[in-house]
Amino acid sequence: MQAVIDLPDVVDASVGPRGSLENLSQSEIEILLNSGGGGIHPLFRKCALAVLNSGSDNDNAKELFDRYRHFDVQVVRHPWGIRLEIRNAPAGAFVDGQMIRGIKEHLFAVLRDVVFITHEIEQGARFDLQQPAAITNAVFHVLRNARMLDRKIKPNLVVCWGGHSINQVEYQYTKKVGYELGLRGLDVCTGCGPGAMKGPMKGATIGHAKQRIATGRYIGLTEPGIIAAEPPNAIVNQLVIMPDIEKRLEAFLRLAHGVVVFPGGPGTAEEILYLLGILLEPRNVEQVLPVVLTGPAESASYFERLRTFIGGALGQEALSRLSVITGEPGDVARHMVNSMSRVRGYRRASNDSYNFNWLLHIPEDFQHPFVVSHESMRGLQLHRDQPLHLLVANLRRAFSGIVAGNVKEQGIRAIEAHGPFELRGDPQIMGLLDELLRGFVAGGRMKLPGTAYVPCYRLVD
Repeated sequence: MQAVIDLPDVVDASVGPRGSLENLSQSEIEILLNSGGGGIHPLFRKCALAVLNSGSDNDNAKELFDRYRHFDVQVVRHPWGIRLEIRNAPAGAFVDGQMIRGIKEHLFAVLRDVVFITHEIEQGARFDLQQPAAITNAVFHVLRNARMLDRKIKPNLVVCWGGHSINQVEYQYTKKVGYELGLRGLDVCTGCGPGAMKGPMKGATIGHAKQRIATGRYIGLTEPGIIAAEPPNAIVNQLVIMPDIEKRLEAFLRLAHGVVVFPGGPGTAEEILYLLGILLEPRNVEQVLPVVLTGPAESASYFERLRTFIGGALGQEALSRLSVITGEPGDVARHMVNSMSRVRGYRRASNDSYNFNWLLHIPEDFQHPFVVSHESMRGLQLHRDQPLHLLVANLRRAFSGIVAGNVKEQGIRAIEAHGPFELRGDPQIMGLLDELLRGFVAGGRMKLPGTAYVPCYRLVD
């Protein structure tokens, strides 16, 4: 009996630019036309496929790329500009033969950022990415090229973090918080994926609509390694691809006027540790950046578990930088609104920009990319016999590695080839880490609902 092969529904198309893509120079077109290892075609192809797969429930990057292995996108040069010739694209990106407008805008945002990052930052001599100031400057230029910094408005941007693997009660709560933020004229920035990244944006659109605000911003920040697992949701109207996870995290905090954290998994823990590492830096003691951990009343135990980990590993000073509000979406929004005047006052007094926080000091250990491998994960120093900021940086890297093993193509393939990552540290730290991770697994926070989780890590005292 012949096996039945499940072939994906695919579409071929030719599309022209839409959105914020600028005219490309001849040299930029040349690197796009180079489909070999020396060009950026492989990276653009992967990011483009992820965008075209928006709305899928599958967060496994390897499965996505395997399923659509015949997908391709080529840049075709014309005297007046370029077009994209697409073959074997996911059919869900089209309606009646035409690519959905929002997806087309996201596709050309990917092209814009991949070209800029490769041509101006990675291959150009303008930025010495070994120097902290140059890294921040590169983050600024990526955001400016994407027109994130065009609007000169009072502080009103709330960065929302949280997991893509949240239950329906938590998801509905994120929408309610977004709605309350939108009613008060606040804009939303998230990691642009599903779950807690989509909910606040969806709620904010309704809040803005009721207040007749037609200029609401729903900013999505992502990076090539994670975009396949968290493709842009349909609400995002300003999408930016950052070069790597560290520059993505820095972009969040440079843009933010406040941070709201919903329940999540290892990716959310990574973000919180990054944030705490910055806020605990002595040179940031005067910085005004309100942070609220929030969720429905049913999620109170999640935050208790998280606070136990943070307090036990980092101490009470770290806990003092976080406010917790559960079950009250309106209180979260009011807290943010009341804090915005303090943010504005601090930025004015310190002569800092409203739309890019230049004076926030980010230690060098939080800026350089962490290359996830079995060796680098095994080598992380997870013990107290080091300065606190280094412990925070290494804990952040540990969660970054778990995220890679869970959802990033390279990490998934490394786990398949060599087994789980090993994390080593002193017994107390490892005990706290084990308890937190077990809670994530039990709560279904490691993968999208409906998929069995096989740990990509092993803890060793």
